[in-house]
Amino acid sequence: MTFRAILALALTLLVFPAWAQIAKPSPAGGDPVVARINGFEVHRSDIEEAARSLPPQVQQQQAPDKIYMGLLEQMIATRLMADAARKAKVQEEPDVKRRLLLTQDQVVAQLYVNQLMKKGVTDQKLKAAYDKYVKDAPPREEVKARHILVASEAEAKAIIEQLKKGADFATLAKEKSTDPAAKTSGGDLGWFTKDQMVPAFADAAFKLKKDEITDTPVKTQFGWHVIKVEDRRTAPTPTFDQVKPQLTDMVEREVLAEKMKELRTAAKIEVFNADGTRPGSPRIGPAPGPSVSGAPAGAAPGAPAGAVPGAPVLSPATKPKD
Repeated sequence: MTFRAILALALTLLVFPAWAQIAKPSPAGGDPVVARINGFEVHRSDIEEAARSLPPQVQQQQAPDKIYMGLLEQMIATRLMADAARKAKVQEEPDVKRRLLLTQDQVVAQLYVNQLMKKGVTDQKLKAAYDKYVKDAPPREEVKARHILVASEAEAKAIIEQLKKGADFATLAKEKSTDPAAKTSGGDLGWFTKDQMVPAFADAAFKLKKDEITDTPVKTQFGWHVIKVEDRRTAPTPTFDQVKPQLTDMVEREVLAEKMKELRTAAKIEVFNADGTRPGSPRIGPAPGPSVSGAPAGAAPGAPAGAVPGAPVLSPATKPKD
């Protein structure tokens, strides 16, 4: 198997839920050695770290043993190639030294961010953020509704006529709705706010009073709907635990922004144009790269000015989870 094929296998086989089944602590505890390559030890924690570092979109459902072996093969191949590269003195090449330094900066900086988060994201700050959220959040209306989804307007109109004659909504939903869930739920959608549904559906549902049914079919990209609102209420305030992940992310970003402001204030930073000239200097020809005066379209939210779409941005959102 080629090195590229091994890397592709590791990416294809990786899936976090399945990995969790094989990443349980060993009976003896600790961090066992899972391989040795020319004396170099690979620990289970190395494989766990590799699992955490891969993007969610590569997750696929596979057997845990395949996931484990795929990641282990990747590490073995990487170590063998790295040993061969060192014997060939690749690490002494100027370009390689520069790239290693930049990589080291990224790793060390990210670990420092992790430490900042552990110290800076306190229960006190999270509670304060929750209190502010509760105070500032406007009341939101919810409706509890059912729907029947069919393929044509004519079918929907016929269903509305049956309902007007006293037919049971849930029963018709089980019999006629093309929504698979309706077969068991009777078209029950539970409670939802207006922003949780597509606009046409939401607009129609929130115009209805309790126990009312739409007079005319409602068209969306899914088909034609008949809607019944069974109840209305003001949405209850989410509990602290329900919004804690969002609050944690917000506080992390605040801590990072505060630290970055402190560091930039104390640092001497010189910024040049992409061609190496100083800002304001005359150029010959068009600029070879994006302007650093602002973040370009497609840059990550919160990215610094001049951030390039797709480039790594140091942030709590990209740090490895403990």
